[in-house]
Amino acid sequence: MSAPGYFIETYGCQMNVADSELMAGVLQRAGYAPAPSAAAAQVILVNTCAVREHAEQRVFGRVGELKRHKQPGAVLGVVGCMAQRLGERLLKRAPHVDFVVGPDGYRQLPLLVRRSREGERSAETAFVADEHYEDVVPARQGGASAFVTVQRGCDYRCTFCIVPYTRGAERSRTLADVVRETEQLAARGVTEVTLLGQTVNSYHDGAHDFADLLRAVGAVPGIRRVRFTSPHPGDFSDRVVAALAEVEAACEYVHLPVQSGSDAVLRRMLRRYTREGYLDVVRRLRAAVPGLTLSTDFIVGFPGENDEDFAQTLALVREVEFDSAFTFRFSAREGTPATRLPDAVDEDLAAERLRRLIEVVRETGRARNAAVVGETFEVLVDGPALRGEHLQARTRHNRVAILEGPASWIGTYRMVRFTGTTGATFTAVPAAAMLTVVGAGA
Repeated sequence: MSAPGYFIETYGCQMNVADSELMAGVLQRAGYAPAPSAAAAQVILVNTCAVREHAEQRVFGRVGELKRHKQPGAVLGVVGCMAQRLGERLLKRAPHVDFVVGPDGYRQLPLLVRRSREGERSAETAFVADEHYEDVVPARQGGASAFVTVQRGCDYRCTFCIVPYTRGAERSRTLADVVRETEQLAARGVTEVTLLGQTVNSYHDGAHDFADLLRAVGAVPGIRRVRFTSPHPGDFSDRVVAALAEVEAACEYVHLPVQSGSDAVLRRMLRRYTREGYLDVVRRLRAAVPGLTLSTDFIVGFPGENDEDFAQTLALVREVEFDSAFTFRFSAREGTPATRLPDAVDEDLAAERLRRLIEVVRETGRARNAAVVGETFEVLVDGPALRGEHLQARTRHNRVAILEGPASWIGTYRMVRFTGTTGATFTAVPAAAMLTVVGAGA
């Protein structure tokens, strides 16, 4: 008799991707096997995001679709941040959902599945202050890259953010545990790891800070690239900046969320830094790491944002010259302090500001990207591209390149020359004279 199957559909950030791998590990340890589709699974899980209302509405729609795919005896669970936020309210709103589980309850999945089959609908949303799932081996998809969660929860209380309420207080894994997991990954052929945390550079296990962690992970034999996301601008100490500059495996790329270029808006957001403080971090990082690329996050239309505030945001984009940015229109989340702030921005005005911001971000990004066309870079080939027979690859600077090549290149490092750019991605060809072929197990 074959093992019962599970199917996990994931929405949201890299942390949710890593959590899906964790849940798969929990289920496999309990005797389940991955299923090719929801229709073929006995356990269907939807791993959710609660950061924006649109994401939650999308999940409700998808859950409604999935109920039609449930075979007799199958159970449907909603897990992750949206499950944590809504809890039993989700069960009332979606009667076809059998259980909901928050980020600290994943080891209870086999028990909840069994109870669901006995007719009990339940919500597991308790916070567990010391939960790091150290005894659970994530079921990863394989390949040369892997996510490593080093920190869970968040102690910052940005007024727009729901994360502290869905993932609990910040807690860090021990450095020894992170290194042990990295060593196990390297033994399986992983050469690139991304360290994950809500404010990852605030990592501290009681004895070691994020600088220590970068140095320790970067020293693991076989690890050629170390990335991390997402840091907080206030936690780039001199020690962390020095480690980023000195650790050979640390990639020359930082995602540095700013949210606004206005001090007044930053205060209302409770971001705990000023515009000048953010610019100082940018200067220190670029001085320490030549050729560093920077991406960021922006929110426009935050309560009280006026024309001058928005003009300061546009000016910041031009001053920093980000390589790319994730841009959002403010979305009020139930339970966050921002819902109580006065002076809401008209939705049409916020949409127009978002459009203008995207234009300026693309303008500066195109200029920076055009400047590196013709140059040669080492890339790690990630996998097939979305179009044709091409492959997608990534530089240490997080630039994405599309090139032709055989599937055997996936998981290897290649030297390529950039031949053009669309503004967001690059076209590339192998630089034959400088070709390096390094297998994922090297």
